Amino acid sequence: MLYCVANVRRAGAVARASLRLSLAAGVLGMAAVTTIVPTQAFELFGINLFGGKDEDADIADPVRYTVSLDLSRTDDALHGKLRKASTLVADEDRPVSGSLGILAKARNERELLVAALYEEARYDGTVEVTIDGRSIDELEPDAQFDTSRPVPITVTVDAGERFTLGDVVVSGDVGGVQPEQFGLVTGGDASSTAILRAENQILRALKQEGRPLAAVAEREVIADHATKTLDLMMAFASGPIAPFGDTSVEGTEAVDAEFTAYMADIDRGKTYSPEDIDDARERLLALGVFDSVTVKERDKLDPDGSIPVDVQVSERKFRYFGVGATVSSTDGAGIEGYWGHRNLFGRAEKLRIEGSVSRIGETGDYKDLDYKAALLFEKPGLVGPASKFTYDIKLVSEHPDAYDRLSFSTGAGISYEITKQQTLSGQLRVEYTDLTDVFFPLGRKYLLVSTPIEYVYDTRDNKLNPKKGWRALAFVEPTIDAYSGASFVKLRGEGSVYRAIDGDGRIVAAGRVAAGSIVGASLDDIPADRRFYSGGGGSVRGYAYQAIGPRVPDPLNPGEFIPTGGRSYAEASAELRVQVTDSFGVVPFIDAGTVSTDQFPDFSDARVGAGVGVRYITPFGPLRVDAAVPLNRRPGDASFGIYAGIGQAF
Repeated sequence: MLYCVANVRRAGAVARASLRLSLAAGVLGMAAVTTIVPTQAFELFGINLFGGKDEDADIADPVRYTVSLDLSRTDDALHGKLRKASTLVADEDRPVSGSLGILAKARNERELLVAALYEEARYDGTVEVTIDGRSIDELEPDAQFDTSRPVPITVTVDAGERFTLGDVVVSGDVGGVQPEQFGLVTGGDASSTAILRAENQILRALKQEGRPLAAVAEREVIADHATKTLDLMMAFASGPIAPFGDTSVEGTEAVDAEFTAYMADIDRGKTYSPEDIDDARERLLALGVFDSVTVKERDKLDPDGSIPVDVQVSERKFRYFGVGATVSSTDGAGIEGYWGHRNLFGRAEKLRIEGSVSRIGETGDYKDLDYKAALLFEKPGLVGPASKFTYDIKLVSEHPDAYDRLSFSTGAGISYEITKQQTLSGQLRVEYTDLTDVFFPLGRKYLLVSTPIEYVYDTRDNKLNPKKGWRALAFVEPTIDAYSGASFVKLRGEGSVYRAIDGDGRIVAAGRVAAGSIVGASLDDIPADRRFYSGGGGSVRGYAYQAIGPRVPDPLNPGEFIPTGGRSYAEASAELRVQVTDSFGVVPFIDAGTVSTDQFPDFSDARVGAGVGVRYITPFGPLRVDAAVPLNRRPGDASFGIYAGIGQAF
């Protein structure tokens, strides 16, 4: 029997001791629109708000059905996969259009389940579907059913036995490519996914030689039901080595097409490479002005022997805004808002204006509220497609435990992507600051000029929820105070590593270490906001923000303490991220940290916190809630801490 193995694409499943509740700060920003619609049923993350949802409203001749999925003749390990592949099960609460809709959905069901069996190398498996007791193979194309009640549908799956690879023949102009390199060996995995993956890998290997027209010339797959083996023959046409030709751009309206081609950065005359195609797409998506980007070489060479490249884009809405609120049992309430434009002058220039007010209700004097305002500008491609220019103006008035601060700052800088994993960035910043802390209770003014420089090496597979890879950061910031002449250098390093313990990546061990030192000035000559602090959701959980490190008694509040900050710090964290279901996970963790007034950390005063967190997996990253307790708390420390956020803790 001859089978054509098809690839089936499956949808992926897809700092105080207080709990801070964020009320739609990010959601409203993502969902913000400039038009007003009537308030009707509204769905958020699959939950209907402000009313019910009428499933029948937009369907002509709506018909409902019931489905029975019989998996008794399949392995237990296949049950979950087959249920996920079943659209009849997934959509049972949704009506279809008439008897024709019932028949079409039932036939599509069989194709999907057969494809799911092929993905598990079950080539003699069968899927029988009956509608109201009649097999779909015996029904006429215009068959009618009794739709006065839900139409009964029965699906019976017999998985059969698992096949292995038999004879494997790979022919054509494939050079030194051997099928064994890609798992195509007699007795090996015969699943459709394994075969198509190997096929794509062979094509990729040929294209990496500079052959843009490499293609599968012929494929023959024969299932031998007597021996439960699958014979495979694939022939490849590699095509010539060719350089890149012209890059054409389609779909741009407000975004400059010439700039789009420039940012794609596909050099005419350079030997074709599929990595360059992939990098061009990622670089264009990173601009933030396109909803979708397709970068693809054409299927034939130009007369000069080069391969042209087509870029197809779809622009997104450029203006956006958002508002939000926070509520904290210790910090009071807060409100925030922002407005932005993603394509200010037609070349993906970004402008964002944001502001926030917090500690509302926690203090009765408006002067003691925390205020923040900022104007942020970004221009990509200033000195090459891998570069990005940034400029900002920031105004901050804040009152954490360690100090009171009023500052106005501005800075301009450039970041450069050396490789896909390496980024180097630098800035020139000027900041006027008026600070009050334990050393200067009457206040001290600074005019700080600094040049922060940061290098990052990042191999993580996912920025918000990594399962493998590592990240290293090195930061240096020389600073001089124009008023006093004092100067110092702030040094900081950080590293994190991620490793999946199981093959599916459902259990991930993660670790993080960080350390820093400030050299060149005494503690009291370093502005309080530039010193090191530790504690809170971003460092050592179980402790309040700034709670770890040197401190002095608060003269106005007996039994409480004021952090002084330090000239050095060290932190370490370890987590075991266990994904229990496709959307839910638990994370036991332990954190430790120390802050010292000396130039190097003093580990004799390290603080340790431990706890457990839960993760809810969403398309934009995991939602995180962590609860932790301090294991060696000092007087004045909180007895526990609860922290919430988006993304993993590190």
